[in-house]
Amino acid sequence: MRTSRIRTAALATVTAALALGLTACGSSDSDSKASAGEKTATTAQNRPTSTEDGKGGTEQTNSTPDKASAGSDEVTSKGARVGAQQCVGDEMLVTAVHRFAGQQGDHLLLTASNQGTKPCWVTSYPAVRLGDDSLELPHSKKDNPGGDKRITLQPGGKAYSAVNLFDYNSRHQTAQGLAIALRGADGHESPYYSVVMKGQKQQFSWNEADVLNWNTAKPYDF
Repeated sequence: MRTSRIRTAALATVTAALALGLTACGSSDSDSKASAGEKTATTAQNRPTSTEDGKGGTEQTNSTPDKASAGSDEVTSKGARVGAQQCVGDEMLVTAVHRFAGQQGDHLLLTASNQGTKPCWVTSYPAVRLGDDSLELPHSKKDNPGGDKRITLQPGGKAYSAVNLFDYNSRHQTAQGLAIALRGADGHESPYYSVVMKGQKQQFSWNEADVLNWNTAKPYDF
């Protein structure tokens, strides 16, 4: 009887161990399947979704560069405007015409033209010296404010200013030429250079004179 009980107990122990082993194996297999399932799901999420015509992946990939390209074009366009350099004497043609000689409103019309191939800007009012006078003319007190604004000139574009001439009596100065210098954003002057006089009455006289800001329209156009 004792021998039978020992065999029965031993058999129960083996059966329990076998059951534990099978349970462990089943758990490992289930984990492996779960891991494989997660990898499959992750891979599916990273793949581009295909449309019915089979081009979904390519179209989705190309859509982002298209938007980026559009943004770059816009930035480049703005950058071109912002990146315009200050106009200098090399690319500028400045002429002067004596208008309304001997009349009220007598002045020199200054026209600055961008002869270069790139946009450039002018600001404030030109520094002007009349004839052999070394004194720089002051800014007109009657001028409109806002002369510190930059005026961008495209190739071939023009800006206008004027030298107001005041001739009170016979004790005046007379000349047939002038020199100007462009101002930077800080108000400092570029080197002076001579201006080409045009028109029939190139000689002008003055006791006092002043200068207007650059503008996109001709001043005193009457």
